[in-house]
Amino acid sequence: MTIHHDWETLKSAELGGLARSRGFRSGARARRTGMSVGKRLFDVGFALFLLVPLSVVIGSVAAALLLVQGRPVFYVSDRMRAPGQPFRLLKFRTMTLTDVDSGATGAHKHWRITPFGRFLRRTRIDELPQLFNILRGDMSFVGPRPPLREYVERFPTRYAQVLRTRPGVTGLATLIYHAHEDRIMARCHSPEATEDAYYRRCLPTKLRLDMIYQRRRSISMDLWIILNTVMTVLIPGWRRRR
Repeated sequence: MTIHHDWETLKSAELGGLARSRGFRSGARARRTGMSVGKRLFDVGFALFLLVPLSVVIGSVAAALLLVQGRPVFYVSDRMRAPGQPFRLLKFRTMTLTDVDSGATGAHKHWRITPFGRFLRRTRIDELPQLFNILRGDMSFVGPRPPLREYVERFPTRYAQVLRTRPGVTGLATLIYHAHEDRIMARCHSPEATEDAYYRRCLPTKLRLDMIYQRRRSISMDLWIILNTVMTVLIPGWRRRR
């Protein structure tokens, strides 16, 4: 779920303080590769718990999309859960169909977002199908956002580190940086400008935040990220709590 906070006010010192804060110091285990048994059990249990009430929402949205936009109901994107390990990420389709669709989303793609799709994006309902990605083991609730293959191939060393953690529906970079990324992308009116801005400005910062999470990840940090994600979706203008 994409989250809006003001990157402009976040200083490097605050990032360091966040990474070192008392609640997130159980990071000794975080240096291990892969997903712990405890985290996997939490993901499966929480996903099943959420699917009980949200299955009605998912079914209703799927039916509405079928009536309003037609098939396909889902947008399926090839992503990487680890170097050399692709998977198919699920979302509700929010854009009109096109023969060619790749790379980051800038202003040049905004015309393709449907009215109903805009609502789904704003409320983050479009990402509910990723609960099934979690149950399949492709994703976790918290982690770096799953990258496109082209990004992993362009930065193999960095992603070999970042993707030691299973990709997540939300994460530290999503929570802190996404609003600023949206503002940058909104000023890009061509595919070339979008890719240039994403590679030069957005991706390095997101990878840095992902590495902070990689070094400090713990159950307490995951719960903090999930709580602030939910509150930001429910309450506009919510300020994250440290």
